[in-house]
Amino acid sequence: MARRSLCLAYYCSGHGYGHATRVSAFARHLLSEDEGNRPIIYIVSSAPEHVFADSIACGARYRFAEIDPVIVQPLAYRVDRKKSVEVLKKFLDKKEELLERERKWLIEVQAHGVLSDAAFLGCLAARAAGLPSVLITNFSFDSVYSYLSTPLRDVAPPRHPALEEHPTAAILDMISDDPIPHAELAPLVEQIHAGYRCADLLIRLPGHIPLPSFFTAPPLPSYEWVHVDTRQLRVDILESLKMSPDELALLPSLPWTPSVRRPKKVLKRSVVQAPLLVRPPTAESSVYTPEGRARLLESIGVPPELHDPAKTKILIVSFGGQVFRRPGSSHGSSSRASSRPHSRNASQEDIGKLVNPHPHSPLDYFAPTIDSEAGIQPSRPPPKQSTSNFAAHILPTNLSLSDTDLASLPACKSRLATPNHIWIPGAPPASKPLFSPSLQPSTVIIPQINTIPPTPAAAATFEFDEYEDVPQLLPDASWIAVVCGVSKEQWNNSLRGDKDEELPEGFYVAPRDVYMPDLTAVGDVLLGKLGYGTVSECVDACTPFVYVSRPLFIEEHGLRLLLDQEGTGLELAREAYEAGDWAAAVSEAFAKGKKAKDVKRLDMARGVGVDRREEEGRKLAGTVTDWVTEWWTD
Repeated sequence: MARRSLCLAYYCSGHGYGHATRVSAFARHLLSEDEGNRPIIYIVSSAPEHVFADSIACGARYRFAEIDPVIVQPLAYRVDRKKSVEVLKKFLDKKEELLERERKWLIEVQAHGVLSDAAFLGCLAARAAGLPSVLITNFSFDSVYSYLSTPLRDVAPPRHPALEEHPTAAILDMISDDPIPHAELAPLVEQIHAGYRCADLLIRLPGHIPLPSFFTAPPLPSYEWVHVDTRQLRVDILESLKMSPDELALLPSLPWTPSVRRPKKVLKRSVVQAPLLVRPPTAESSVYTPEGRARLLESIGVPPELHDPAKTKILIVSFGGQVFRRPGSSHGSSSRASSRPHSRNASQEDIGKLVNPHPHSPLDYFAPTIDSEAGIQPSRPPPKQSTSNFAAHILPTNLSLSDTDLASLPACKSRLATPNHIWIPGAPPASKPLFSPSLQPSTVIIPQINTIPPTPAAAATFEFDEYEDVPQLLPDASWIAVVCGVSKEQWNNSLRGDKDEELPEGFYVAPRDVYMPDLTAVGDVLLGKLGYGTVSECVDACTPFVYVSRPLFIEEHGLRLLLDQEGTGLELAREAYEAGDWAAAVSEAFAKGKKAKDVKRLDMARGVGVDRREEEGRKLAGTVTDWVTEWWTD
């Protein structure tokens, strides 16, 4: 079979941008062959098309399809276990219908093999269509869902002093996090696990955790991998993660169904340890040159006098949807801290109405509509409004507070900012709607994520005292911050130059289409949540990473190990992040990673190791295409 006729379907989980960025990176490597040998690549995902722009520009073809369920996150780093299981059950109810749809499509496009980044349905569809499949990932969702039975609870952390009297902290204390019984989860997880067992080759990415569909040990359930007292992986599991694939016992291949067509050759199940799959910085006008750095910072609005890395240090804030606002601002958007002491009264709010909103409050738009006939529909976009609902910003939809609960909430602490510090009300800065895309192929909709900015609590008077010891965002005046993923409303306001909507001094908003590998390379420290995309780009750029833990995502144990081994990582307690107390962690991470960062910048400016990741990626791509080709060779 000629290489040019090779057709690969690349299934990409729609849960998070880490999957999409590495799929796009590897698809680009697959398409880097000369035109005569270049394979046809279809990317199949519920992630939006624009996140695959790199590979599409190289010739990849995009197809939107619902191929996996989602973990429901009411906040950036919290998990709603109950709703996540509800979404999983709805998806599995449709599994056979979706599987048949994918089987027919694979045969229709005459695919020779399937690649899957953590979508079990892709592996299952490949086997049903008589095709070999490759699982390319650092974790699998059978482990993720199995971990929802962990007895470890994601409870509200001890309150930061700045949050002690703030009602947000009291409300978060009331959000329950009950483990899902193992007996309920096990049969659901087994269906996911069975899909992964159909894969014939594992490309194991850095930052991996155990992959129970390929290795005999450790088996599921995954909550048994973590020590209850230490909340860390067991010692024996940590040791196994250090072993090469050749040292670990593999589960055998599943037998092929006689009625299903088979390739000309069936290869033995195997595992390949992969290099870091990561998008590279822009080669043309590299940000490692003064001209490239200046061009990027100018596009963000950073003035020329702040472009010199010897004088100005940059913190990248990457949580998505941040809205920074001055207490008392009416638009729930951004503002500049005042240069002199003053006081300002916030608008009065009835907190009872906020927690139990009327039928058209923003809280209604967070919950997915679950209908037994139509499946799970995307949540409706909220109506445009000048102010937002406090409860909608911080509460999951299944929380109900009584009048007694509300009466027990403490009064809001009055001092929320000083001329040099800002308070971020209702932190974390943004909540994601609890949408779940429709499972009906005929009604596919790409959902929109709507940021709901916070509103100040009731009857607060904000007084500024330059001597008060309050949380500090940036270490000192030599630092600036670039915020990624903010709402379109805030970005437009900053463009208009509205004095009541400007960002705080030293804060800048990156355009929504900013190329993150370039921005990460320019940054001296990045603050965000643990995820493969951010971790891999920080490791590649030698950018120290201050992260907020996501304790119910078992994947993060592998990512922590990757940071310890190849990067610089420092955990910021959730309560410190929510209080805006970032400065100490940013300073510590900067000091720990400065030497490696300086060496990286010097090497890149000199052209040393510039093509390393590209060469590793192309070599891995050749391994995969050769492997698929062998299945169809006599």
